Amino acid sequence: MAKIFYTGNREAKLLSKIESSKERERIKTISVIRDNVDTFSSKVAMKLIESGLIETTSKSSVENQIARCLDTLCKAEDFDIDYMIAPFRTLISNPNIASLYLTAFVVEKLINHRDVVDIYGSDEDIYFCIQKEVNALIK
Repeated sequence: MAKIFYTGNREAKLLSKIESSKERERIKTISVIRDNVDTFSSKVAMKLIESGLIETTSKSSVENQIARCLDTLCKAEDFDIDYMIAPFRTLISNPNIASLYLTAFVVEKLINHRDVVDIYGSDEDIYFCIQKEVNALIK
């Protein structure tokens, strides 16, 4: 005899709460970044250069590129964000959307910038370096 499975109301409510909390966190992160684009881009650029993850001929150029990336993140639709971070989605479990977006930007686009000599470290190293700055900004 075949088993009949019922979708439980409790499970549906729990999944809904998890999804809504993720969405709230995403909105909060993007909102905080939108309010602090210039200072945040400066801190991220400095941390990446000081950590030796990015070798560049111009810190201000890297800072401007990161500021543009953050501006794009704040104005982008969900599909565009998901498309950009798709190759890095499995980098860690439960990633921060802004850190993952910036990591994707650094690894895929910033590496081709004329003022960037080279990018060192793994994707995880870059993510965690950016994540430290995101955590400091959000708290």
